[in-house]
Amino acid sequence: MISKVFSAGTFGIDGFVVEVETHHEKQLPSVTVVGLPDNAVKESRERVNAAIKNSGFKFPLKKITINLAPADIRKEGSAFDLPIAVGIIASNGDFSFETLEKTMIVGELALDGTLRQIKGSLPIAILAKQEGFERVILPKENAEEAAIVNGIDIFAAENLSEVVQILLNPENFSAITINRDSLFEQINDYQLDFSDVKGQENVKRAIEIAAAGGHNLLMIGPPGSGKTMLAKRIPSILPPLTFEEALEATKIFSIAGILDAGKSIVTQRQFRNPHHTVSDAALIGGGSYPRPGEVSFAHHGVLFLDEFPEFKKNVLEVLRQPMEDKKVTISRSKMTIEFPANFMLAAAMNPCPCGYLTDPNHACTCSTTSIQKYMGKISGPLVDRIDIQIEVPAINYNELSSEKKGESSEVIRKRVLEARLIQTKRFANFPNIHKNADMGTKEIRKFCKLDNAGQELLKMAITKLGLSARAYDRILKVSRTIADVEKSENIKPQHVSEAIQYRSLDRELWKH
Repeated sequence: MISKVFSAGTFGIDGFVVEVETHHEKQLPSVTVVGLPDNAVKESRERVNAAIKNSGFKFPLKKITINLAPADIRKEGSAFDLPIAVGIIASNGDFSFETLEKTMIVGELALDGTLRQIKGSLPIAILAKQEGFERVILPKENAEEAAIVNGIDIFAAENLSEVVQILLNPENFSAITINRDSLFEQINDYQLDFSDVKGQENVKRAIEIAAAGGHNLLMIGPPGSGKTMLAKRIPSILPPLTFEEALEATKIFSIAGILDAGKSIVTQRQFRNPHHTVSDAALIGGGSYPRPGEVSFAHHGVLFLDEFPEFKKNVLEVLRQPMEDKKVTISRSKMTIEFPANFMLAAAMNPCPCGYLTDPNHACTCSTTSIQKYMGKISGPLVDRIDIQIEVPAINYNELSSEKKGESSEVIRKRVLEARLIQTKRFANFPNIHKNADMGTKEIRKFCKLDNAGQELLKMAITKLGLSARAYDRILKVSRTIADVEKSENIKPQHVSEAIQYRSLDRELWKH
């Protein structure tokens, strides 16, 4: 007798349908799993055997062949335990499951038949809806995450016996529902605020411009000048996640199995801060069966790299592709997987190895050669991809002791939101462009036109500083954002001048 149960696996951040076919025949008892399973799937034979028996069902003493179709895609993980168990019970003929054709089933089994949490329940639920399934049955720990998807019934089960009852009489069980609005109630609840930062008004202005246009940012300053403090407050002035952005971010966390306990969706922009000892695979993603890295976990959020030159050079160089393409492509001999990586890069570094090159209160002890070697750890092509580079000066005593508070994140955020709204209207007919940093060459030529004075100013800067063609485009993008923050329809010379200042800072430091 043959049974067919529908399940799903994940590839990248998306799901794919897996048909679990079970065949019995009267031969020596054995269980064989085919269809390119990994070791975790092969080991499911023992878990399923014990779970079926300990749940009070009969395990057939026959030759059992289980096929996971399509057979040319690798199946990994323990989420196939439950569909395999249901397939064996169904093919045994003791129960008539008329609901199997419209049901997708995933879950890991304990030896006593209880269900354990799995990875990737959100992309699986999205897939089930797209493929026309009526319901998804999965462990209760994953139910709220999957219930984010409207238009499909999500049933939470605690054990194998309950799954069988749901399949026999789904009308006797209630599907999990979730209030989307309540999930986003505390979306702006940030503990860190820009009002806590003393002084650094020029740096705050640069960060505001970066947030308004989604530009990459590099802060250069001596130790204790507040670079990390400023960077950690960037999420507090970014626009709130849209529901579509939240879904994309949650899918990445879901397939990696690191979604916070008790949270069914990512509601705030992520701030990822990997240590400078991170490997290229941990930063970008990879492994024999590729998994997302820090750049993908920072999707629609901020990736902060402190002590920028201390990262290994090969690690920094692999950042160039995701910074340009907003995605990561990982190729293996048998597969190519893409992970989204549309993040805002915020980096911080000292101006020299000792850190005090630009500090008036401390003498720099570094030689010219050591400074050049230190700065040379960051390649020109990588620097070109960073739109805004700003010097963070040391804070003097008067600023530290002042009782005056700076602008709050809420006030800055309002200006950022107004600038983003202008960009949303501008790019209404460009589905892949949402902010100024996303513009390509054609859009730059269309939306970043300069008057004669602005062109002359930019020409002089390019000639004197020797900036690249990519840096030229970056200046235009930042000029457009500055104009948007100032609510100016046209880019004026002062906007270009400010954008040039953000590009030329690193060149000045390199000359010391």
